[in-house]
Amino acid sequence: MAILKLPSQKEITRYATLFNVLVKYGFDDVLVKSGFSKVIPKKYLENHPDTKQNLSFSKFERIRMVLEELGPTYIKLGQIFSTREDMLPLELIIELEKLQDHVPKLENFDVYKTVEEELGADKLKYFASIHTEPLAAASLAQVHRAQLINGEEVVLKIQRPNIKEIIESDLLVMKQLAHNLEKYSSQAEAFQPMRIIESFERSIKEELQFARELENTERFTKNFKGTEAIHIPAIYRELSSNKIICMEFIDGIKVSEIATLKASNIDPRAVAKIGVDLYLEQILDHGFFHADPHPGNIFVLPESGQICFLDFGMMGSIMPKEKEALVDLLLNFLRKDIKKIISLLEKIAIKTDIPDNTKLEQDLYLLVDGISNTAIQNIRLGDTLTQFKTILYENRIIMPHYLYMLIRGIVIIEGVGLKLDPEFNITNNLEPYTAKIARKRFSLKYLLKKNLNRIKDINELVDTLPEDINTIIKKIKDGKLEVIHEHKGLKEFQLSTIKAVNRLVFAVIIAALSIGSSLLVMAKMPPLINGVPLLGAIGFVLSALLGFYIVISIFRNDQF
Repeated sequence: MAILKLPSQKEITRYATLFNVLVKYGFDDVLVKSGFSKVIPKKYLENHPDTKQNLSFSKFERIRMVLEELGPTYIKLGQIFSTREDMLPLELIIELEKLQDHVPKLENFDVYKTVEEELGADKLKYFASIHTEPLAAASLAQVHRAQLINGEEVVLKIQRPNIKEIIESDLLVMKQLAHNLEKYSSQAEAFQPMRIIESFERSIKEELQFARELENTERFTKNFKGTEAIHIPAIYRELSSNKIICMEFIDGIKVSEIATLKASNIDPRAVAKIGVDLYLEQILDHGFFHADPHPGNIFVLPESGQICFLDFGMMGSIMPKEKEALVDLLLNFLRKDIKKIISLLEKIAIKTDIPDNTKLEQDLYLLVDGISNTAIQNIRLGDTLTQFKTILYENRIIMPHYLYMLIRGIVIIEGVGLKLDPEFNITNNLEPYTAKIARKRFSLKYLLKKNLNRIKDINELVDTLPEDINTIIKKIKDGKLEVIHEHKGLKEFQLSTIKAVNRLVFAVIIAALSIGSSLLVMAKMPPLINGVPLLGAIGFVLSALLGFYIVISIFRNDQF
Protein backbone atom coordinates (compact mmCIF):
# COMPACT_ATOMS: atom_id res chain seq x y z
CA MET A 1 0.00 0.00 0.00
CA ALA A 2 1.36 3.41 -1.01
CA ILE A 3 1.95 5.76 1.92
CA LEU A 4 0.84 9.34 1.36
CA LYS A 5 3.75 11.67 2.06
CA LEU A 6 2.63 14.74 3.95
CA PRO A 7 4.45 18.03 3.33
CA SER A 8 7.03 19.05 5.95
CA GLN A 9 6.60 22.12 8.13
CA LYS A 10 9.13 24.01 5.96
CA GLU A 11 7.18 23.16 2.79
CA ILE A 12 3.91 24.29 4.39
CA THR A 13 5.61 27.54 5.41
CA ARG A 14 6.90 28.11 1.86
CA TYR A 15 3.44 27.39 0.41
CA ALA A 16 1.89 29.86 2.82
CA THR A 17 4.53 32.49 1.93
CA LEU A 18 4.00 31.93 -1.81
CA PHE A 19 0.21 32.25 -1.55
CA ASN A 20 0.46 35.33 0.65
CA VAL A 21 2.93 37.10 -1.69
CA LEU A 22 0.89 36.27 -4.83
CA VAL A 23 -2.25 37.70 -3.23
CA LYS A 24 -0.28 40.72 -2.00
CA TYR A 25 0.71 41.62 -5.56
CA GLY A 26 -2.67 40.85 -7.13
CA PHE A 27 -1.96 37.40 -8.60
CA ASP A 28 -4.63 35.42 -6.76
CA ASP A 29 -5.99 34.36 -10.19
CA VAL A 30 -2.82 32.23 -10.63
CA LEU A 31 -3.84 30.22 -7.57
CA VAL A 32 -7.35 29.76 -8.95
CA LYS A 33 -6.05 28.58 -12.36
CA SER A 34 -3.51 26.25 -10.78
CA GLY A 35 -6.21 24.36 -8.86
CA PHE A 36 -4.67 25.23 -5.48
CA SER A 37 -7.64 27.41 -4.56
CA LYS A 38 -9.55 24.22 -3.70
CA VAL A 39 -7.15 23.35 -0.89
CA ILE A 40 -5.87 26.76 0.23
CA PRO A 41 -7.33 28.11 3.48
CA LYS A 42 -9.48 31.15 2.70
CA LYS A 43 -7.37 33.39 4.95
CA TYR A 44 -4.53 33.18 2.38
CA LEU A 45 -6.82 34.22 -0.47
CA GLU A 46 -8.36 37.22 1.26
CA ASN A 47 -7.26 40.66 0.13
CA HIS A 48 -3.87 41.67 1.48
CA PRO A 49 -3.73 45.20 2.97
CA ASP A 50 -1.04 46.18 0.40
CA THR A 51 -2.78 44.72 -2.67
CA LYS A 52 -4.57 47.91 -3.69
CA GLN A 53 -1.36 49.95 -3.48
CA ASN A 54 0.65 47.33 -5.43
CA LEU A 55 -1.90 47.25 -8.26
CA SER A 56 -0.69 50.73 -9.23
CA PHE A 57 2.45 49.04 -10.64
CA SER A 58 2.41 47.31 -14.03
CA LYS A 59 1.87 43.55 -14.23
CA PHE A 60 5.52 43.00 -15.17
CA GLU A 61 6.82 45.16 -12.33
CA ARG A 62 4.66 43.16 -9.92
CA ILE A 63 6.09 39.86 -11.26
CA ARG A 64 9.61 41.14 -10.55
CA MET A 65 8.54 42.31 -7.07
CA VAL A 66 7.04 38.88 -6.32
CA LEU A 67 10.33 37.15 -7.24
CA GLU A 68 12.34 39.60 -5.11
CA GLU A 69 10.13 39.04 -2.07
CA LEU A 70 10.08 35.24 -2.43
CA GLY A 71 13.85 35.12 -2.12
CA PRO A 72 17.02 33.59 -3.65
CA THR A 73 15.52 30.63 -5.57
CA TYR A 74 12.92 32.76 -7.32
CA ILE A 75 15.42 35.58 -7.96
CA LYS A 76 17.73 33.05 -9.65
CA LEU A 77 14.82 31.74 -11.74
CA GLY A 78 14.05 35.31 -12.83
CA GLN A 79 17.70 35.96 -13.70
CA ILE A 80 17.81 32.88 -15.93
CA PHE A 81 14.57 33.87 -17.68
CA SER A 82 15.82 37.43 -18.25
CA THR A 83 17.34 36.18 -21.54
CA ARG A 84 14.34 34.18 -22.79
CA GLU A 85 13.06 36.71 -25.35
CA ASP A 86 11.66 33.75 -27.31
CA MET A 87 9.16 33.01 -24.52
CA LEU A 88 8.56 36.26 -22.64
CA PRO A 89 7.45 39.78 -23.66
CA LEU A 90 10.09 42.53 -23.81
CA GLU A 91 8.47 44.48 -20.92
CA LEU A 92 8.94 41.48 -18.62
CA ILE A 93 12.52 40.87 -19.83
CA ILE A 94 13.40 44.48 -18.89
CA GLU A 95 12.03 43.95 -15.37
CA LEU A 96 13.77 40.57 -14.92
CA GLU A 97 17.11 42.10 -15.96
CA LYS A 98 16.83 44.33 -12.87
CA LEU A 99 17.14 41.21 -10.69
CA GLN A 100 20.86 41.04 -11.56
CA ASP A 101 21.49 44.08 -9.31
CA HIS A 102 18.62 43.89 -6.80
CA VAL A 103 19.72 41.05 -4.52
CA PRO A 104 19.53 42.13 -0.85
CA LYS A 105 22.50 41.49 1.42
CA LEU A 106 22.18 39.25 4.47
CA GLU A 107 21.12 40.95 7.68
CA ASN A 108 23.06 40.30 10.91
CA PHE A 109 25.46 37.96 9.10
CA ASP A 110 28.49 36.96 11.22
CA VAL A 111 31.13 36.33 8.55
CA TYR A 112 33.89 35.35 11.03
CA LYS A 113 31.69 32.76 12.72
CA THR A 114 30.62 31.30 9.37
CA VAL A 115 34.24 31.00 8.12
CA GLU A 116 35.31 29.40 11.42
CA GLU A 117 32.44 26.88 11.37
CA GLU A 118 33.04 25.95 7.74
CA LEU A 119 36.87 25.95 7.53
CA GLY A 120 37.83 25.43 11.17
CA ALA A 121 39.46 27.70 13.76
CA ASP A 122 42.98 26.80 12.55
CA LYS A 123 42.21 28.11 9.02
CA LEU A 124 40.75 31.34 10.39
CA LYS A 125 44.27 32.21 11.55
CA TYR A 126 45.37 32.53 7.91
CA PHE A 127 43.25 35.68 7.56
CA ALA A 128 44.62 39.02 8.76
CA SER A 129 41.18 40.60 8.26
CA ILE A 130 37.78 39.94 6.70
CA HIS A 131 35.41 42.77 5.72
CA THR A 132 32.06 42.31 7.44
CA GLU A 133 30.32 44.46 4.81
CA PRO A 134 29.84 42.41 1.62
CA LEU A 135 31.56 43.48 -1.60
CA ALA A 136 28.60 42.04 -3.57
CA ALA A 137 25.44 40.05 -2.90
CA ALA A 138 24.16 37.38 -5.28
CA SER A 139 21.10 35.15 -5.13
CA LEU A 140 22.99 32.14 -3.74
CA ALA A 141 26.04 33.69 -2.08
CA GLN A 142 27.72 36.81 -0.74
CA VAL A 143 31.23 38.02 -1.54
CA HIS A 144 33.43 39.46 1.21
CA ARG A 145 36.84 41.01 0.71
CA ALA A 146 39.67 39.75 2.96
CA GLN A 147 43.43 39.88 3.44
CA LEU A 148 45.70 36.94 4.22
CA ILE A 149 48.45 37.16 6.84
CA ASN A 150 51.03 37.20 3.99
CA GLY A 151 49.42 40.42 2.66
CA GLU A 152 47.65 38.90 -0.35
CA GLU A 153 44.23 40.39 -1.16
CA VAL A 154 41.48 37.77 -1.60
CA VAL A 155 37.70 37.47 -1.69
CA LEU A 156 35.50 34.91 0.05
CA LYS A 157 32.43 33.70 -1.80
CA ILE A 158 30.17 32.39 0.98
CA GLN A 159 26.91 30.50 0.47
CA ARG A 160 23.86 31.99 2.11
CA PRO A 161 22.93 30.17 5.36
CA ASN A 162 20.50 27.24 4.89
CA ILE A 163 20.29 28.06 1.17
CA LYS A 164 20.24 24.38 0.18
CA GLU A 165 17.23 23.63 2.40
CA ILE A 166 15.40 26.77 1.17
CA ILE A 167 16.02 25.80 -2.46
CA GLU A 168 14.85 22.21 -1.89
CA SER A 169 11.59 23.45 -0.34
CA ASP A 170 11.10 26.04 -3.09
CA LEU A 171 11.72 23.47 -5.84
CA LEU A 172 9.08 21.14 -4.37
CA VAL A 173 6.58 24.01 -4.37
CA MET A 174 7.59 25.05 -7.91
CA LYS A 175 7.18 21.50 -9.23
CA GLN A 176 3.76 21.12 -7.64
CA LEU A 177 2.65 24.49 -8.98
CA ALA A 178 4.02 23.65 -12.46
CA HIS A 179 2.27 20.26 -12.40
CA ASN A 180 -1.06 21.87 -11.50
CA LEU A 181 -0.66 24.62 -14.11
CA GLU A 182 -0.07 21.95 -16.78
CA LYS A 183 -3.10 20.05 -15.54
CA TYR A 184 -5.58 22.93 -15.24
CA SER A 185 -4.34 25.49 -17.79
CA SER A 186 -3.93 24.62 -21.48
CA GLN A 187 -2.21 28.00 -22.01
CA ALA A 188 0.39 27.21 -19.34
CA GLU A 189 0.79 23.63 -20.62
CA ALA A 190 2.09 24.98 -23.95
CA PHE A 191 5.09 26.46 -22.08
CA GLN A 192 5.90 23.04 -20.52
CA PRO A 193 6.47 24.45 -17.01
CA MET A 194 7.56 21.08 -15.59
CA ARG A 195 10.41 20.81 -18.11
CA ILE A 196 11.45 24.38 -17.36
CA ILE A 197 11.58 23.75 -13.59
CA GLU A 198 13.51 20.49 -14.07
CA SER A 199 16.09 22.31 -16.22
CA PHE A 200 16.30 25.10 -13.63
CA GLU A 201 16.75 22.52 -10.86
CA ARG A 202 19.80 21.03 -12.63
CA SER A 203 21.38 24.47 -13.10
CA ILE A 204 20.86 25.74 -9.56
CA LYS A 205 22.03 22.50 -7.92
CA GLU A 206 25.21 22.57 -10.00
CA GLU A 207 25.81 26.17 -8.95
CA LEU A 208 25.42 25.22 -5.27
CA GLN A 209 28.32 22.78 -5.48
CA PHE A 210 31.27 25.03 -4.74
CA ALA A 211 33.65 22.05 -4.99
CA ARG A 212 32.51 21.72 -8.62
CA GLU A 213 33.12 25.44 -9.16
CA LEU A 214 36.70 25.00 -7.95
CA GLU A 215 37.18 22.18 -10.48
CA ASN A 216 35.60 24.32 -13.22
CA THR A 217 38.02 27.17 -12.44
CA GLU A 218 41.01 24.84 -12.61
CA ARG A 219 39.83 23.35 -15.92
CA PHE A 220 39.21 26.81 -17.36
CA THR A 221 42.71 27.90 -16.26
CA LYS A 222 44.26 24.85 -17.92
CA ASN A 223 42.38 25.52 -21.20
CA PHE A 224 43.80 29.06 -21.44
CA LYS A 225 47.31 28.32 -20.21
CA GLY A 226 49.74 30.55 -22.11
CA THR A 227 47.03 32.89 -23.48
CA GLU A 228 48.19 36.44 -22.73
CA ALA A 229 44.82 38.12 -23.39
CA ILE A 230 43.07 36.47 -20.43
CA HIS A 231 43.57 36.43 -16.66
CA ILE A 232 41.87 33.83 -14.46
CA PRO A 233 41.76 34.47 -10.69
CA ALA A 234 43.91 32.14 -8.61
CA ILE A 235 42.05 29.96 -6.12
CA TYR A 236 43.12 28.85 -2.63
CA ARG A 237 41.92 25.27 -2.25
CA GLU A 238 43.19 24.92 1.32
CA LEU A 239 40.97 27.88 2.33
CA SER A 240 37.92 26.66 0.39
CA SER A 241 35.15 24.13 0.97
CA ASN A 242 31.83 23.11 -0.55
CA LYS A 243 30.28 26.31 0.90
CA ILE A 244 33.19 28.79 0.73
CA ILE A 245 35.52 29.70 -2.12
CA CYS A 246 38.65 31.73 -1.44
CA MET A 247 40.13 33.33 -4.55
CA GLU A 248 42.37 36.16 -5.70
CA PHE A 249 40.85 39.65 -5.43
CA ILE A 250 40.44 41.18 -8.89
CA ASP A 251 40.89 44.94 -8.88
CA GLY A 252 39.40 45.49 -12.32
CA ILE A 253 36.80 47.45 -14.26
CA LYS A 254 33.45 45.95 -15.23
CA VAL A 255 33.08 45.77 -19.02
CA SER A 256 29.84 47.72 -18.67
CA GLU A 257 31.69 50.74 -17.13
CA ILE A 258 32.64 52.27 -20.49
CA ALA A 259 33.49 55.73 -19.14
CA THR A 260 35.93 54.21 -16.62
CA LEU A 261 37.53 52.09 -19.36
CA LYS A 262 38.09 55.16 -21.53
CA ALA A 263 39.48 57.11 -18.55
CA SER A 264 42.01 54.28 -18.09
CA ASN A 265 43.02 54.55 -21.79
CA ILE A 266 41.37 51.22 -22.64
CA ASP A 267 39.60 51.04 -26.01
CA PRO A 268 36.10 49.52 -25.47
CA ARG A 269 36.05 48.33 -29.12
CA ALA A 270 39.23 46.31 -28.57
CA VAL A 271 37.76 44.87 -25.36
CA ALA A 272 34.62 43.81 -27.29
CA LYS A 273 36.64 42.00 -29.97
CA ILE A 274 39.10 40.29 -27.60
CA GLY A 275 36.37 39.34 -25.09
CA VAL A 276 34.10 37.76 -27.72
CA ASP A 277 37.07 36.00 -29.37
CA LEU A 278 37.90 34.46 -25.98
CA TYR A 279 34.29 33.37 -25.55
CA LEU A 280 34.11 31.77 -29.01
CA GLU A 281 37.36 29.96 -28.24
CA GLN A 282 35.71 28.52 -25.12
CA ILE A 283 32.87 27.13 -27.24
CA LEU A 284 34.48 26.10 -30.52
CA ASP A 285 37.94 25.03 -29.37
CA HIS A 286 37.54 23.80 -25.79
CA GLY A 287 33.86 22.79 -25.68
CA PHE A 288 33.75 24.21 -22.13
CA PHE A 289 32.20 27.64 -21.79
CA HIS A 290 31.02 30.20 -19.23
CA ALA A 291 27.22 29.96 -19.20
CA ASP A 292 26.57 33.28 -17.47
CA PRO A 293 28.84 35.91 -19.11
CA HIS A 294 26.89 38.99 -18.05
CA PRO A 295 28.84 42.27 -17.48
CA GLY A 296 29.12 41.65 -13.71
CA ASN A 297 31.17 38.51 -14.44
CA ILE A 298 33.64 40.07 -16.90
CA PHE A 299 36.32 42.55 -15.80
CA VAL A 300 39.19 44.32 -17.54
CA LEU A 301 42.49 44.70 -15.66
CA PRO A 302 43.52 48.38 -16.04
CA GLU A 303 47.28 47.79 -15.98
CA SER A 304 47.54 44.88 -18.44
CA GLY A 305 44.28 45.28 -20.37
CA GLN A 306 43.60 41.56 -19.85
CA ILE A 307 40.04 40.19 -19.81
CA CYS A 308 39.07 38.42 -16.59
CA PHE A 309 36.06 36.08 -16.35
CA LEU A 310 34.61 35.50 -12.86
CA ASP A 311 32.13 33.04 -11.29
CA PHE A 312 32.58 29.57 -12.77
CA GLY A 313 29.57 28.05 -11.01
CA MET A 314 27.44 27.79 -14.16
CA MET A 315 29.44 26.25 -17.01
CA GLY A 316 28.40 24.52 -20.21
CA SER A 317 30.15 21.43 -21.53
CA ILE A 318 29.97 20.07 -25.09
CA MET A 319 31.15 16.52 -25.82
CA PRO A 320 33.19 15.92 -29.04
CA LYS A 321 30.25 14.21 -30.82
CA GLU A 322 27.92 17.05 -29.84
CA LYS A 323 30.46 19.62 -31.07
CA GLU A 324 30.68 17.74 -34.39
CA ALA A 325 26.87 17.84 -34.73
CA LEU A 326 26.79 21.58 -33.90
CA VAL A 327 29.45 22.27 -36.52
CA ASP A 328 27.38 20.30 -39.07
CA LEU A 329 24.37 22.38 -38.07
CA LEU A 330 26.30 25.63 -38.61
CA LEU A 331 27.61 24.52 -42.03
CA ASN A 332 24.16 23.45 -43.21
CA PHE A 333 22.74 26.80 -42.11
CA LEU A 334 25.33 28.43 -44.36
CA ARG A 335 24.41 26.03 -47.20
CA LYS A 336 20.67 26.64 -46.60
CA ASP A 337 20.08 22.86 -46.59
CA ILE A 338 16.77 22.77 -44.66
CA LYS A 339 16.27 18.99 -44.94
CA LYS A 340 19.71 18.35 -43.46
CA ILE A 341 19.10 20.93 -40.70
CA ILE A 342 15.89 19.13 -39.65
CA SER A 343 17.67 15.77 -39.74
CA LEU A 344 20.43 17.13 -37.48
CA LEU A 345 17.90 18.73 -35.09
CA GLU A 346 16.13 15.37 -34.72
CA LYS A 347 19.52 13.74 -34.08
CA ILE A 348 20.56 16.26 -31.41
CA ALA A 349 17.11 16.70 -29.77
CA ILE A 350 16.10 14.98 -26.55
CA LYS A 351 12.50 14.78 -27.73
CA THR A 352 10.62 15.75 -30.89
CA ASP A 353 6.88 15.95 -31.33
CA ILE A 354 6.70 17.98 -34.55
CA PRO A 355 3.00 18.63 -35.33
CA ASP A 356 3.60 19.83 -38.91
CA ASN A 357 6.86 19.12 -40.79
CA THR A 358 5.91 21.49 -43.60
CA LYS A 359 5.53 24.38 -41.13
CA LEU A 360 8.93 23.56 -39.59
CA GLU A 361 10.54 23.62 -43.06
CA GLN A 362 8.90 26.97 -43.84
CA ASP A 363 9.96 28.47 -40.48
CA LEU A 364 13.58 27.40 -40.96
CA TYR A 365 13.64 28.53 -44.59
CA LEU A 366 12.39 32.01 -43.63
CA LEU A 367 15.06 32.20 -40.90
CA VAL A 368 17.91 31.08 -43.18
CA ASP A 369 16.68 33.15 -46.13
CA GLY A 370 16.37 36.23 -43.89
CA ILE A 371 20.03 35.84 -42.80
CA SER A 372 21.34 35.37 -46.37
CA ASN A 373 19.43 38.46 -47.57
CA THR A 374 20.74 40.67 -44.77
CA ALA A 375 24.01 42.57 -45.11
CA ILE A 376 26.62 40.95 -42.85
CA GLN A 377 27.14 44.17 -40.86
CA ASN A 378 23.42 44.18 -39.97
CA ILE A 379 23.20 40.57 -38.80
CA ARG A 380 22.61 40.18 -35.06
CA LEU A 381 23.45 36.64 -34.02
CA GLY A 382 21.55 37.05 -30.74
CA ASP A 383 18.34 37.93 -32.60
CA THR A 384 18.87 35.00 -34.98
CA LEU A 385 19.39 32.53 -32.11
CA THR A 386 16.33 33.91 -30.31
CA GLN A 387 14.25 33.31 -33.47
CA PHE A 388 15.77 29.82 -33.69
CA LYS A 389 14.73 29.09 -30.08
CA THR A 390 11.21 30.27 -30.90
CA ILE A 391 11.05 27.90 -33.90
CA LEU A 392 12.17 24.98 -31.71
CA TYR A 393 9.59 25.88 -29.07
CA GLU A 394 6.69 26.32 -31.52
CA ASN A 395 7.50 23.03 -33.28
CA ARG A 396 7.85 21.08 -30.02
CA ILE A 397 11.53 20.23 -30.39
CA ILE A 398 13.25 19.87 -27.01
CA MET A 399 17.02 20.27 -27.22
CA PRO A 400 19.65 19.24 -24.63
CA HIS A 401 20.23 21.59 -21.71
CA TYR A 402 23.73 22.55 -22.91
CA LEU A 403 22.35 23.97 -26.17
CA TYR A 404 20.02 26.38 -24.36
CA MET A 405 22.94 27.40 -22.13
CA LEU A 406 25.06 27.95 -25.25
CA ILE A 407 22.41 30.09 -26.97
CA ARG A 408 21.90 32.08 -23.77
CA GLY A 409 25.64 32.66 -23.41
CA ILE A 410 26.05 33.86 -27.02
CA VAL A 411 23.04 36.19 -26.71
CA ILE A 412 24.52 37.73 -23.52
CA ILE A 413 28.08 38.05 -24.86
CA GLU A 414 26.85 39.68 -28.08
CA GLY A 415 24.89 42.15 -25.94
CA VAL A 416 28.07 42.94 -24.00
CA GLY A 417 29.94 43.48 -27.28
CA LEU A 418 27.27 45.87 -28.56
CA LYS A 419 27.38 47.93 -25.35
CA LEU A 420 31.13 48.31 -25.73
CA ASP A 421 30.96 49.01 -29.46
CA PRO A 422 27.61 49.98 -31.11
CA GLU A 423 29.05 48.88 -34.48
CA PHE A 424 30.21 45.51 -33.14
CA ASN A 425 29.27 42.47 -35.24
CA ILE A 426 29.90 39.00 -33.86
CA THR A 427 29.83 37.45 -37.36
CA ASN A 428 33.21 39.10 -37.99
CA ASN A 429 34.61 37.21 -34.99
CA LEU A 430 33.09 33.98 -36.35
CA GLU A 431 34.68 34.26 -39.81
CA PRO A 432 38.12 32.82 -38.83
CA TYR A 433 36.37 29.86 -37.13
CA THR A 434 34.07 29.10 -40.10
CA ALA A 435 37.08 29.26 -42.44
CA LYS A 436 39.02 26.97 -40.11
CA ILE A 437 36.08 24.51 -39.94
CA ALA A 438 35.70 24.51 -43.73
CA ARG A 439 39.43 23.81 -44.21
CA LYS A 440 39.30 21.03 -41.65
CA ARG A 441 36.23 19.41 -43.22
CA PHE A 442 37.86 19.23 -46.64
CA SER A 443 41.30 18.24 -45.39
CA LEU A 444 42.66 14.83 -46.38
CA LYS A 445 43.33 13.98 -42.71
CA TYR A 446 39.68 14.64 -41.69
CA LEU A 447 38.24 12.69 -44.65
CA LEU A 448 40.56 9.73 -43.99
CA LYS A 449 39.69 9.73 -40.27
CA LYS A 450 35.95 9.94 -40.98
CA ASN A 451 36.06 7.10 -43.52
CA LEU A 452 38.29 5.01 -41.28
CA ASN A 453 35.72 5.41 -38.48
CA ARG A 454 32.98 4.29 -40.89
CA ILE A 455 35.05 1.27 -41.93
CA LYS A 456 35.61 0.49 -38.24
CA ASP A 457 31.85 0.66 -37.56
CA ILE A 458 31.13 -1.63 -40.55
CA ASN A 459 33.86 -4.02 -39.41
CA GLU A 460 32.37 -4.17 -35.89
CA LEU A 461 28.91 -4.80 -37.38
CA VAL A 462 30.23 -7.64 -39.59
CA ASP A 463 32.22 -8.99 -36.63
CA THR A 464 29.16 -9.24 -34.35
CA LEU A 465 26.67 -10.20 -37.12
CA PRO A 466 27.13 -14.03 -36.83
CA GLU A 467 26.59 -13.87 -33.05
CA ASP A 468 23.50 -11.66 -33.49
CA ILE A 469 22.06 -14.08 -36.11
CA ASN A 470 22.76 -17.08 -33.84
CA THR A 471 20.99 -15.31 -30.95
CA ILE A 472 17.92 -14.66 -33.15
CA ILE A 473 17.84 -18.29 -34.45
CA LYS A 474 18.16 -19.65 -30.89
CA LYS A 475 15.23 -17.49 -29.74
CA ILE A 476 13.14 -18.74 -32.68
CA LYS A 477 13.96 -22.38 -31.80
CA ASP A 478 13.14 -21.83 -28.12
CA GLY A 479 9.93 -19.99 -29.03
CA LYS A 480 11.15 -16.87 -27.20
CA LEU A 481 11.26 -14.48 -30.15
CA GLU A 482 8.76 -11.69 -29.64
CA VAL A 483 7.73 -9.37 -32.45
CA ILE A 484 6.09 -6.19 -31.19
CA HIS A 485 3.84 -4.69 -33.83
CA GLU A 486 1.86 -1.52 -33.29
CA HIS A 487 -0.82 -0.58 -35.78
CA LYS A 488 -1.46 3.11 -35.31
CA GLY A 489 -5.09 4.10 -35.58
CA LEU A 490 -6.32 0.49 -35.13
CA LYS A 491 -7.75 1.17 -31.67
CA GLU A 492 -9.83 4.09 -32.99
CA PHE A 493 -11.04 1.89 -35.88
CA GLN A 494 -12.04 -0.88 -33.43
CA LEU A 495 -13.96 1.56 -31.24
CA SER A 496 -15.79 3.00 -34.27
CA THR A 497 -16.67 -0.51 -35.46
CA ILE A 498 -17.95 -1.57 -32.01
CA LYS A 499 -20.00 1.61 -31.78
CA ALA A 500 -21.56 1.03 -35.23
CA VAL A 501 -22.34 -2.65 -34.47
CA ASN A 502 -23.92 -1.71 -31.12
CA ARG A 503 -26.15 0.83 -32.78
CA LEU A 504 -27.08 -1.68 -35.47
CA VAL A 505 -28.03 -4.24 -32.79
CA PHE A 506 -30.14 -1.61 -31.01
CA ALA A 507 -31.82 -0.73 -34.32
CA VAL A 508 -32.70 -4.42 -34.94
CA ILE A 509 -34.09 -4.72 -31.39
CA ILE A 510 -36.17 -1.56 -31.87
CA ALA A 511 -37.48 -2.84 -35.22
CA ALA A 512 -38.37 -6.21 -33.68
CA LEU A 513 -40.16 -4.54 -30.77
CA SER A 514 -42.04 -2.22 -33.12
CA ILE A 515 -43.16 -5.07 -35.42
CA GLY A 516 -44.08 -7.32 -32.48
CA SER A 517 -46.04 -4.54 -30.78
CA SER A 518 -47.90 -3.78 -34.04
CA LEU A 519 -48.94 -7.45 -34.38
CA LEU A 520 -50.18 -7.50 -30.76
CA VAL A 521 -52.22 -4.32 -31.30
CA MET A 522 -53.74 -5.59 -34.55
CA ALA A 523 -54.63 -8.96 -32.94
CA LYS A 524 -56.11 -7.12 -29.87
CA MET A 525 -54.18 -9.50 -27.61
CA PRO A 526 -55.46 -9.28 -23.98
CA PRO A 527 -55.11 -7.87 -21.41
CA LEU A 528 -56.70 -4.70 -22.82
CA ILE A 529 -56.77 -1.20 -21.32
CA ASN A 530 -59.41 1.03 -22.95
CA GLY A 531 -59.38 -1.40 -25.88
CA VAL A 532 -55.57 -1.18 -26.34
CA PRO A 533 -53.42 -4.32 -25.73
CA LEU A 534 -51.16 -3.66 -22.71
CA LEU A 535 -48.15 -5.66 -24.05
CA GLY A 536 -48.35 -3.84 -27.39
CA ALA A 537 -48.34 -0.43 -25.64
CA ILE A 538 -45.31 -1.42 -23.50
CA GLY A 539 -43.47 -2.54 -26.65
CA PHE A 540 -44.12 0.79 -28.38
CA VAL A 541 -42.93 2.76 -25.32
CA LEU A 542 -39.68 0.73 -25.12
CA SER A 543 -39.10 1.19 -28.86
CA ALA A 544 -39.56 4.96 -28.52
CA LEU A 545 -37.19 5.20 -25.53
CA LEU A 546 -34.48 3.15 -27.26
CA GLY A 547 -34.91 5.22 -30.42
CA PHE A 548 -34.48 8.48 -28.50
CA TYR A 549 -31.39 7.04 -26.78
CA ILE A 550 -29.73 6.20 -30.12
CA VAL A 551 -30.50 9.64 -31.57
CA ILE A 552 -29.07 11.40 -28.47
CA SER A 553 -25.94 9.20 -28.47
CA ILE A 554 -25.31 9.97 -32.15
CA PHE A 555 -25.49 13.72 -31.47
CA ARG A 556 -23.24 13.41 -28.42
CA ASN A 557 -20.84 11.04 -30.23
CA ASP A 558 -21.22 8.65 -27.32
CA GLN A 559 -19.46 5.28 -27.19
CA PHE A 560 -21.79 2.54 -25.94
